[in-house]
Amino acid sequence: MAPLSAERLFQDYFLPGYPPEARADLAKARATDANPGHNASYLATLDQAADLFTRLAPAELGDPGLVLDRSDASVHRLATRLTREKRDAWLGPSKMGPPMILNLAIHGAIYLGACVVRSHGGVWQARNPLWESLVRLESAAGVADLPVFHWWLKALSDDEIDSPRLVDRYRTHVEVPTFDAETLARIAPGDRTIPRLGSVSWKGLHQHLRAHVPELREVGKDFPSPERFEELAFRWLGFELLGDGRMLLVHGPSKAGVHLFWLDRGGFVKSAFYPADKVPEHKVEVAGDRLRVMVSIEGRTMLHETLWWGA
Repeated sequence: MAPLSAERLFQDYFLPGYPPEARADLAKARATDANPGHNASYLATLDQAADLFTRLAPAELGDPGLVLDRSDASVHRLATRLTREKRDAWLGPSKMGPPMILNLAIHGAIYLGACVVRSHGGVWQARNPLWESLVRLESAAGVADLPVFHWWLKALSDDEIDSPRLVDRYRTHVEVPTFDAETLARIAPGDRTIPRLGSVSWKGLHQHLRAHVPELREVGKDFPSPERFEELAFRWLGFELLGDGRMLLVHGPSKAGVHLFWLDRGGFVKSAFYPADKVPEHKVEVAGDRLRVMVSIEGRTMLHETLWWGA
């Protein structure tokens, strides 16, 4: 059988249930406000659909005790319970009639949006059909209309079903932009300059940090192990204090590209990797809330931009 892509999943299982006018012009349906009068009953229907998911999903996900309380943590919990085996079972007929994947993805998308509304001040942008509704989120990253139903379709596709990509998107587009970075304790004065480390080793890194950032007591248990660190074979390491000294960015070119590590007072928080040529060297710039990383890939300059506390 052909791979079950997000597009095929949509065409085979969901599109047949759309209103005729939406099937005739899907782009228009996705762009048209289905509740221009801000009817409270329409929004209440979204709320009811999210509640139905909290009752339906635990058993179907194989965890009757699963807590779905519209928190960010609940998104992390449910995303890890989406498996290929369960998805394939949901594709067949169910006791309720239509394949269970319809109920789970439709109500799950609305539940996801409800989490953004409750925990982060998101605002529903109603569409017809209801599950195509978007959630408008204002954050440090700007204003975004989050297509939560399409996140589910992608998460259930063959490309993503074996990895928790649903929670990756939620973290990237919801949790990171709305994170209150001002709550982080400062590691060191933000105007401190930390020199580049030219001869890189695990021991050398620790000596360098003790000399220039003595306030940072450890790199954390999730920082690359000494063995992994040596495997990366960094040519050099650079250091940037971010957010007026609230985070330390450690970055450097390895054999395959550029690695970045974000550390707070407790050590390692997250990392990123960008494929890159050996020359020219990558550059890191901080401009307000934005961190820009410029790398060369096959001779072309590529710009990666994120908030300074990472994506």
